[in-house]
This record gives sequence, structure tokens and C-alpha cells, in this order.
Amino acid sequence: MADLPARVLFGAAYYHEYRPPYGTERPDQRLKTDLDLMADAHLSVIRVGESVWSTWEPENGRFDLDWLQPVLDGAHERGIAVVLGTPTYAVPPWLARQYPEITGERHTGERIGWGARQEVDFTHPAFRFHAERVIRKMVARYADHPAVIGFQVDNEPGNELLHNHGVFERFVDHLRARYGDVETLNREWGLVYWSHRLSTWADLWTPDGNVQPQYDVAWREFQAQQVTEFIGWQADIVREYAGPEQFVTTCISYKRPAVEDDELTDRLDIATGNAYYGMQDDLLLPDPTPDDHQQIWQTTGVWALYQTADWMFSSRQEPFLVTETNAGSIGMPWDNRPAYDGQWRQAAWALVARGARMIEYWHWHTLHFGAETYWGGILPHTGRPGRTYAELARLGSEFETAGPLVAGLEPDADITMVYSTPSKWLMEKYPPLATPDGEPDPTAYHRIFDPFYRGAFDADRQVRIVHARQLHDPRGEREGLTAEEAVRRHPVLVVPALYVAADSQLDWLASYAEAGGHLVLGPRTGYADHEARARHEPAPGRLVEAAGVHYDEFSNLTQAVPVQSASGGPLDLPEGATATRWADGLTVTDAEVLATYDHPHFGRWPAVTTRRHGSGRVTTVGTVPGRDLARALAAWMAPASHSAWQDLPDSVTATTGTSPDGRRVHIVHNWSWEPASVPAPVDLSDALTGTSLPAGTALDLGAWDVRVFVA
Repeated sequence: MADLPARVLFGAAYYHEYRPPYGTERPDQRLKTDLDLMADAHLSVIRVGESVWSTWEPENGRFDLDWLQPVLDGAHERGIAVVLGTPTYAVPPWLARQYPEITGERHTGERIGWGARQEVDFTHPAFRFHAERVIRKMVARYADHPAVIGFQVDNEPGNELLHNHGVFERFVDHLRARYGDVETLNREWGLVYWSHRLSTWADLWTPDGNVQPQYDVAWREFQAQQVTEFIGWQADIVREYAGPEQFVTTCISYKRPAVEDDELTDRLDIATGNAYYGMQDDLLLPDPTPDDHQQIWQTTGVWALYQTADWMFSSRQEPFLVTETNAGSIGMPWDNRPAYDGQWRQAAWALVARGARMIEYWHWHTLHFGAETYWGGILPHTGRPGRTYAELARLGSEFETAGPLVAGLEPDADITMVYSTPSKWLMEKYPPLATPDGEPDPTAYHRIFDPFYRGAFDADRQVRIVHARQLHDPRGEREGLTAEEAVRRHPVLVVPALYVAADSQLDWLASYAEAGGHLVLGPRTGYADHEARARHEPAPGRLVEAAGVHYDEFSNLTQAVPVQSASGGPLDLPEGATATRWADGLTVTDAEVLATYDHPHFGRWPAVTTRRHGSGRVTTVGTVPGRDLARALAAWMAPASHSAWQDLPDSVTATTGTSPDGRRVHIVHNWSWEPASVPAPVDLSDALTGTSLPAGTALDLGAWDVRVFVA
């Protein structure tokens, strides 16, 4: 893939085909007005075409390809680049009517009702025939247009777990290829339990009523593989027409149930995703969000916005594109909370600080019809520029001024966190945690993972997320890192909730610590093997010797339990530090106790231990840390931050990274109504004004402000 433009791409999704004329204006006048407004606001890119298959192909075999030409021509005249999307996620009614068999099934035999999007079995040959035909027609028509810099195939894939008969039969074939015979499957899945032994492959039941964990992990993995194959199939078609300077990607909604983002993006040129976040007081620091708040497709809290960006970076361990993020108020008619002045700048610069090479808004104009009538665009329903437009025009000017300095930053990381999608899948159906009313909590994986991330954020430590298989792939399908390489790149490796783990993965983690890394084990790590079977040996499995602790008893915590520093130990805990949700009954064999529970029962076990292992260290955290404990752990694990910024006010964050040309970039935010001032820790230059600022200069930040510096 050729290099992207040497600035942060800045733009919006634009659907001229959705636009009604205003008053007596003609459609061509509206297009000219829109594009002129975009140019005035320094937009450099728009995304088009991906939502309207029925416009590209109004009837079976009748194509209308010319309607987009004026949009591309007008954009090119104004120096605005275009990302062209394939429309395969929004199937036209004629296709559903003529081929009812392509309808997706959420349960075996229960078809998804029509009228939304992504209702289709995208593996069905009839769908593939028509999808390939429209892709080839539209891409061939516009691939050579000088405005087109890249292609987005499909949109937010992986929304459904498909139960169609053909999908299930391919799943059986997949198992046959992996396990060879039913006796091997019986043994590996433990199907002697409840009399589930198979005598033939025809005995395998459909997944609707399944409660066998081993089946569920395999089923979820297979579903993600179907999505990866589908997106790769489209990408290969597009590449037949695309030039070497044009990229191919897709738009990922990272919490879709059938997405394994690190594998999906292997088939693409760059990772691309959506970052939707709560505005107004949801971006306040100090953070008022309760610890038990559920993070779903729209995040709450500054820390969660940063985690979204770090997750996108993790897909390929490279800078990424943001295809959709908040323009106006994002949500349904009952949730209207557009940003305070300054918050659009803050969020966009936060994403850029963590590696975003494009900020693209959903979307240019607020729709007058459809399910997203109140998903506010850059322009409101009146079509006239207002506060949102003015705020984003300022941001576009800043990106233009900053130029190549901030295009593709390599974000700093003090702590690396290991993410396990298979463990998340398992915990969605078989969660180790409960909701406050005692029901199973399908977000349990993130309930364990997120507190460690949030603790690092609260301690002013920057985080890199890495997928477990990017470190070491037990299947041997991708090249991982040697333990020595990992120590250099990731000196502190936090591994919470790695429940589904092959022997070789745990052995690799032990080797990492022995080679000099600081390995931090969180709850549920190493408890099960690659098939999600509980291990025979005490937990944490093959890491017992390296950790110097073991356990076979564990308990949910129905309320927070106070924790305190071990006498004379190196971990200094504040008063009020707590353990939440979970406690492992850690038995020390050869480790130092760092923290203990203040409780008549749980006090018999340590909450946190550590042990030297080879040239490194293994720390075991036997609980889900409350905010104070998580913050103290992060500061202890990474006592020397990459950032020179120290003792910042509670409302201020400083994010650092390296520009492609080697310069150091510092992006400083004030997430509050109250102005703040911090001293420059080193000699700096304001990247947006060019002003030189010697070390010690007072740097003033207004309410909801952000400043960009280069050292």
C-alpha cells in the first residue's frame, strides 16, 4: 500500500443520495453548497457509496453507476479525497424477495426479519453471486477516478451469529478437518458429559440449545472465520481493479459478536474502526463514572475513549483510520447530548495521539428519515452550518497546520495488556462474574480486563494492547515474538482473564518473565486450556512455579473488600483501596506478599504477590482491583513513565508519542470546566502556533482545551 497523505485525513461520511433539496434549490446546487462548506472547513476526505445497493442496482441486473460521478468530480475539484465503499451490508428488497433463502437465521429455522441491515447469510452462493456482480460494476467504474484513495469493503461486519443450515454444515466440515474423527472430538470436548458422545458426525446438534463450553468456543471461532473470509473475499475482488496507491479496508465495530479484529485485518491494508463515545459530562475528569458502568458500543469516560483507540492500534500494531465518530449527538431520540465547546477537538486529538491517521465523522448531514434521524451530523436538519460545523472547521484547520508531524504517531506505552478474544467469547456465555441482581454478566471479560486498563490511565501510564496470538500463536499460523523481543517491546505485560490458553502460550509467558520481563497475571489467567477445559494442575496452570503461588479455591465477591499493603512491602496502597468481584485463594510457595485482604475469611490469602523469575518478575493479582488498588499497581509496575509530565492536576492528561520523522509529540488535555496550568517539563514548541516554550514555562489550558507540542 502506498503512503497515505502526509497529514491526518479529516472528513465525514457523505450521502448526497440521501439529501433533499432545501427550499427552491436544485440537487446540484445542494451538492455544490455541501462541497464548498466542506472545503471551507478543511475537510480532506469523504466516504461514499457503501449504504445504497438499491441505488447502484435498482432492479436485478439493471445498474445505475453514473449518479456518483458529480460527487467524485466535485470533491476532486476541491482537493477532497474519497473512500469508496461496497454496499454489501445493506441488501436491496428485490434481492431479498427473489432469493428468500439468503435471509440470515439467528436461531436454526428462525429467519431475521427484514427492514434493518445485515439480515443476510453472506456465505450463501446466491448472495455471493449478486454481491460480486455489484462490487465489480461499481469498483470498475470508479477505481481510476483521481479522487479515490481507497476502498471500504462492507461495513461493520460480524453483526450476527448465523445459524443457517449451510453455515452449520460448513461448521461440521470444519470440525471434521480439525479433529479428523468423532472419537477425537468426543475426547477433546469431553462429550461423555451428559451423554453427548457422537457416534457419527451426523449426531452433532445445532448450537441453539448448546451448553457445552468447548462447542461454544469452536462455534464462535468458526463464525469469526466466516466474517474474515467474507471480508478477505471482497478485498481480493477490489484489488483486481485498485491501483497500488489505493488501500483496501473495512469499517470495524469492535464489539460485534463475530469479529476477531487481529485476524480480520490481516486480509486488509490498514485497520479501520468506529469510535463512539459519550459526550458532555461523560468526558469529565476526575471521572464520575461508577466502576460498574457497562461499556457497550458507545463508551463512557476519557479512559474508555483512549482504550478504544488502543484497541484499534492493536489490530495490526500499526496506526489506523477512524471511519466513524461523533459529529452531533449520537444515539436514539431519547439520548441527545451534543458535545460541549471544545470536546470535539479533545476527542479527535486523543485519537490522533494514540495513532489515528484519519478522523471521519458520522456524518456530514443529519438525516431527515430512517432509523438514524437523530444521529446528528456536522450539519443539522436545517442544513445550515452551526456550532458543530464551526468547532470542526477549527479542528480541520489544526490538522492542516500540524501536517505530517501528527500523521501516524507511534504512541508510547508504559504497560502492555494482553487481549484474548477466545476468552471473551467463552465468558460471554459462561461468565465467571454476576450482575448486581445475581444474573450472569456477559461482559465479564471486560469487567476483569478494564479495571487494569483504567488503573493505568488513572496513574498517568500509557497502555499498548496486544492480542495473545500476536505474541505467540499456538497454531503456528502467524509469526510471534521471541521472549527476548517481547521484553524489549513490552517490559511490563499485564495478562488478565486469559482463560482459554494453550500450554505453549503459558510456557511463552514464563519464558518472557525469565528473559527479563515483568509478567502480571490477573484473575482467570491460565485456568483452562486451548479447548476451555479446566486444567488438572493447580492454577495458574503451567505458571505456578514461575509465580510462586497456586490456588484451587476461588470466590466471587458480592461487595468490595478492603485491601492493605503488606508490612514493609514495596506496594504502597492508599486508604480505601479495595478488591472487587473476585478473590483467588492464593497459597504462597515462594513469593513475596504485596497486599492482603482486610476480612475475617479472605484475610487468610494474599491479594497480590510477586516473585523474581530468572531476570524478570511474575506478579499475581488474585482479584479484580478497585480503582485505588488498580492505580497503585500500575504506578508500582511502571515506576518510570515514558512521559516527562509528572504530578498533573486531576483534570489534565498528557499523551506522548513519536512522529514518523522521529520528533517527540506531546498532546495535553484539560478535561474540565475549570482552567488549568502546568509547567513545560522540557523545551517545547507549540505545534499549532510555532511558539517556543522553554522548560518551566506555564502552559495554560482553558475549559475543555487541548494543546499540541513538539520537542
